[in-house]
Amino acid sequence: MAGHTDSMTHEVAPTLEGPTPKTLRAGDQGAFWVNLAVSLLGFTGASAVLMPAGSAPLSPIAALVATIVGTVLGSVMLGLSAVPGARTGAPSMVVLRGLFGARLSVLPTVLNILQMIGWGTFELLAIASGARAVFGGGPQLLYVLIAAALTITMTIWPLGALRVLRKYVTVAVGIALVYLFVQFAIRPMPALTTGSWHGFWLGADAALAVAVSFIPMASDFSRHSRTVKGALGAPVIGYSIAQIACYAVGLLALVQMGNSGGEYDPYVAIPLGAVFLGVIVLREVDQSFANVYSTVMSVQNLFPRADRRILSIAIGLLCTVLAAVLDIGQYTDFLSLIGSVFVPMFGVLAADYFLRGWRSWNTSTDAPSRWGMLLAWLLGLATYQLINPGAVGWWSRFWTWFGHAIGFSPASWMSASLFSFLIAGLAAFAFGRIRSPRHR
Repeated sequence: MAGHTDSMTHEVAPTLEGPTPKTLRAGDQGAFWVNLAVSLLGFTGASAVLMPAGSAPLSPIAALVATIVGTVLGSVMLGLSAVPGARTGAPSMVVLRGLFGARLSVLPTVLNILQMIGWGTFELLAIASGARAVFGGGPQLLYVLIAAALTITMTIWPLGALRVLRKYVTVAVGIALVYLFVQFAIRPMPALTTGSWHGFWLGADAALAVAVSFIPMASDFSRHSRTVKGALGAPVIGYSIAQIACYAVGLLALVQMGNSGGEYDPYVAIPLGAVFLGVIVLREVDQSFANVYSTVMSVQNLFPRADRRILSIAIGLLCTVLAAVLDIGQYTDFLSLIGSVFVPMFGVLAADYFLRGWRSWNTSTDAPSRWGMLLAWLLGLATYQLINPGAVGWWSRFWTWFGHAIGFSPASWMSASLFSFLIAGLAAFAFGRIRSPRHR
């Protein structure tokens, strides 16, 4: 009994071999997902919904509806992806041992490490850019170093960081969002029905893609949830409401101000705008924290005895160095490409975990390889790329050529995320009927 009490009160164990504390209430997790959903990238990302690539701009009303539809669908997928961690107590990449086997789980683990380091670096630069807008300039490197110090500190004490977010940050973020929304809403606006509905699903897919981008890290945090319901409900409710609100503010800013000037100019221009934008900039640190912590958890899937505190410092410093020497904006298309591979992967996970047998889920280091699940994932990935080949030169050209070769041309109503999820899930369900004797 004493050992159980200790595991309920301590921070995350240094290695995967330690106990998994179940200390996070639904409110702790809800606040965490609210904060992740409200992002500087969310403000600017609203343009991808309003003006989807390859389509005429949507009307503001169409863009808002697309935001709601895409966000709710993505949030449900995000919530479901948090359930395995809450049930097994395993981080996201360790959960994948039960899906692909211990050896094959190395592939998504390496991809996740690459994308999380990239996005962690990107977030440090986003924070620095936002801070420069708030303070009217200043040395970018200084802002990067401050953000990195906060990120590393939060990553070393992750459960404590989540409780601080709930107590102090979430309320401030909510006030900032309401203030910015009201300030934009009371200004004269053009007709909200001017524009098209033609690219509706492209816009919805843009909002959905942002929500599901957090799937690879969901179980890293939900493993500490006290209940499965809390792990499921926190992202479904908290994330969806917050992202819709964040994108609504971004859409209003775009409708009124357009894309002229700097990306944060519309927010700084309103009365006290710099103050409330500063709240969002400070909150952005939880994005870099989540990315670095997820990287740590992924590395521990490869090296279970590695001390996560040492890894937190090392990975945080690596992101800091990359932010100081790289123009990460050149790599965002590549990072988005890596992120896209996890959408069909969750389709495979959902079909196999929820429909076939989570009670016997094997997350041990000798979990047998399951090649059928890997094939299902690849089929889903191919579906995604055929519909949305991305913007990475050689990769995009290949999938465009391949689509023409097989006579496939994506329609405007096709969602790359939803179609790849469904194809991967159906394939996984079919392949799941064929199990090796070791897996039974």
